[in-house]
Amino acid sequence: MTRREFFGSSIGMVAASASVQPPQEGARQFPNVPGLTKYVSEFIASTKYRDIPEDVLALGRKSILDGFGLALAGSVSPMGPLIRQYVEKFVAPGSKSSIVGTGMKVPTRFAALANGVFIHADDYDDTQLSVAPDRVYGLLTHPTVPVLPSVFALAETNRYTGEDLTLAYHVGVEVECKIAEAISPRHYGAGFHSTGTLGSFGGAAACAKLLKLDTKRIANALGIAGAQAAGLRSNFGSMTKPFTAGHAAENGVVAADLASIGWTASEEILEAKEGWFSAAGGGFDPEAIMNRLGKPWTFADPGVSIKPFPSGSLTHPAMGEMLRLARENNVQAANVDKVDMGGNSAMMAALIHHRPENSLQAKFSMEFCMAILLLDRKAGLTEFTDPVVRRPDVQQLLRRVNFYVDPEAEKAGLNKMTSIIKIHMKDGKTIAGRAEFAKGHPANPMSYEDEADKFRGCAEFAKWPSAKAESVIQIVRTLEKATDVSKISAALTS
Repeated sequence: MTRREFFGSSIGMVAASASVQPPQEGARQFPNVPGLTKYVSEFIASTKYRDIPEDVLALGRKSILDGFGLALAGSVSPMGPLIRQYVEKFVAPGSKSSIVGTGMKVPTRFAALANGVFIHADDYDDTQLSVAPDRVYGLLTHPTVPVLPSVFALAETNRYTGEDLTLAYHVGVEVECKIAEAISPRHYGAGFHSTGTLGSFGGAAACAKLLKLDTKRIANALGIAGAQAAGLRSNFGSMTKPFTAGHAAENGVVAADLASIGWTASEEILEAKEGWFSAAGGGFDPEAIMNRLGKPWTFADPGVSIKPFPSGSLTHPAMGEMLRLARENNVQAANVDKVDMGGNSAMMAALIHHRPENSLQAKFSMEFCMAILLLDRKAGLTEFTDPVVRRPDVQQLLRRVNFYVDPEAEKAGLNKMTSIIKIHMKDGKTIAGRAEFAKGHPANPMSYEDEADKFRGCAEFAKWPSAKAESVIQIVRTLEKATDVSKISAALTS
């Protein structure tokens, strides 16, 4: 039975949203997969650094560097001073975990929270790719943000090596992504923010690995993570979306810490009829996770996409194509009558802000993304700010963008981001283009140097010393050789 057949016969499951595929009739018992949580726990406990292929390690280095750069950029976001104000009340003597972009040292869980919020503040972090047409492209999880802040904060407390951090990071991302692939698409379609929910398991897996917990305690950590996992898509376009991501990282620290001292939880949290897959998704595909961890590693197949723009990933192919069309045809915004931008229904369901009034809403507005590229020919961190979003010329032009569901894009599948653009000029000319993928996708990957340039841009946006920024680039390039993470900490803090 294929995954599509499996989900098609399940009660009450939908694809990406109710408008995409209605619930199918017919009944099927909840999958009986005894030992699934134990299998995941054994993978976490037994995986060694040498088990990770070099190409996977190389891909991971880019995402790790990406995460650190975004933490710097996020530290100067509107959420920066607010999250610092919140966590400073928990500062305790002897705290060793750093808040990136500051000189603050706080207890581990709060550093994970703050740095997670920072990484996701600009919605510029990496995205997990889908493997089936019933999965919305790029919206399974943001894999790095729930994992990197938690293991970095924990690694600082005991001066773990770069190899230790790298191993824990990869284990956490792999567990998170395979759980995301397995859970019914109803989970996302019903409104859960999967980075917060599924990311909590990734953070817990990574921290449990770093603490070298045994299989039983790892299972307990996963059970504790399941009790904490939360996040709702209704909060997209607000500060609570980044909070959800940071909270997932914090959840991972708390779950592993509690399990390490003997706290108990369900040891079959994934497969139990009252457990995670049942409660949060109504079902799951056992073939997507059982005996699949590291076979292949998610970084290798289907891959992880690094974002070229600080906005929702579903905007990116269209943005890249719009930028190309504008440059090659010397399109002047004043001469544009209207823009038709056709995508699939999952894109429409996620990009909900058609008349954005601030930068957070603009990140989930196809209309803004098209307008700003026509006007400014760029869409970086500076463009996704409140003053730019509220500019009269931006607000006027985005109202001439028609974002709609195109049958051709819909037919291509939800695991793609087919974007069909038609720029209608006032002189009657029409300029057309189409894109499936964006720069940073495995089909059009960023090199380490490309990512280093993105990192430099984030550091510059944060007004971070260039010498410190360059040292992070070099340390992460050979992260596994670092004797401890203190050099990274020094380069990321004041």
